[in-house]
Amino acid sequence: MSKKRPAYYVVWQGRTPGIYDSWEACEAQVKGAEGAKYKGFPTLAEAEQALADGPEKYIVRKPKEESQSPIINDQSPITNPLLPALAVDAACSGNPGMMEFRGVVADTGTEVFHRGPYPKGTNNIGEFLAIVLGLAYLKKHHLDWNLYSDSRTALSWLRKGHAETRLECTAENQELFLMLRKAEQWLHENTWTTTILKWDTEHWGEIPADFGRK
Repeated sequence: MSKKRPAYYVVWQGRTPGIYDSWEACEAQVKGAEGAKYKGFPTLAEAEQALADGPEKYIVRKPKEESQSPIINDQSPITNPLLPALAVDAACSGNPGMMEFRGVVADTGTEVFHRGPYPKGTNNIGEFLAIVLGLAYLKKHHLDWNLYSDSRTALSWLRKGHAETRLECTAENQELFLMLRKAEQWLHENTWTTTILKWDTEHWGEIPADFGRK
């Protein structure tokens, strides 16, 4: 089952630490507060336990100088996917060719976004855009989920904070290049705590966001 949107928010460090029952109330305590630490939980009992435990058990942070970097683990565990999660993928007919990408709830297959098709694109560009849009989606909706991609290339671009495509920008695909620039800008202007994982296709089968065209 997919995780519900948080009903309670724990503020460990902010203007007034405690438990809040709405994002608006939590935001008032953490927005602009230096070193704020907070997280949403689906039940009051979980929030109370988290407040007592402290933030270290629930929040993984990069050092300050790396705060713009994603949390990435691309070593696929030979177990089961860590749910709830958002899975993203892209499909391209030709290289370059008509490309589209999407994100789905990994455990239900529910599609939450779908972009394209776009002409003269590549699969790597689609995978990269899907990851960034997935991060933005999870952040916007305050979802403490994992994010899965099966693309090592897109994950490497994410680490670097920019796409390293060799595709030439033309009149046909200039919209895609504009999207790439916006995605790179989002990465440099935002931070997140989403854990990004490599989908283990060998042991789990195709990623849930797969378009089924192989």
